[in-house]
Amino acid sequence: MFIQTEDTPNPQSLKFLPGQAVLGEGALGMDFPTMETAAAGSPLAALIFETDGVMGVYLGGDFITVTKSEAVEWVHIKPAILGAIADFLTTRMPVIAEGVSPTSNNPATALEDYEGEDRETVEQIIELIETRVRPAVAADGGDIVFKHYEPATGVVFLSMQGACAGCPSSTMTLKSGIENMLKHYVPEVVSVEAA
Repeated sequence: MFIQTEDTPNPQSLKFLPGQAVLGEGALGMDFPTMETAAAGSPLAALIFETDGVMGVYLGGDFITVTKSEAVEWVHIKPAILGAIADFLTTRMPVIAEGVSPTSNNPATALEDYEGEDRETVEQIIELIETRVRPAVAADGGDIVFKHYEPATGVVFLSMQGACAGCPSSTMTLKSGIENMLKHYVPEVVSVEAA
């Protein structure tokens, strides 16, 4: 199995492209920020965490983003990660643990929590994030997920995942890119904050 790698804007994260589905086309990504979350949700993520220096694993539709500790260099851990991914995917075992859904480790505020105009505002926010933001950040090995909207203050809370979590440019992306876009299309939005 040939697995390509791509750099991400986050120097501590690397995107692995195995040339086949990981979660599957159209699937929401799954973030595993700790070994414990990986052990409970994904045998593949748990296997990758066995490599010393791995600090986070994000599974996308057709890619895997691994975040490492600053104390280790990619040259030292990349071969072990490539081997773990190749070995696991050739077994054809399920990537996600039985009984776990792709949204179970990524809870967002339910749309049903909003009523009337607030619900319409949240629907617009979610649609913009799903159609314009998530595809762009997935190309960089990350994800941004809607968490909550506070109608009284106009603040939108988003969760940064994968390569976006801890990325030096994520604050600029959040404020300059996403906040400006949401404010343009949804006048009720005053600001965007990381959840």
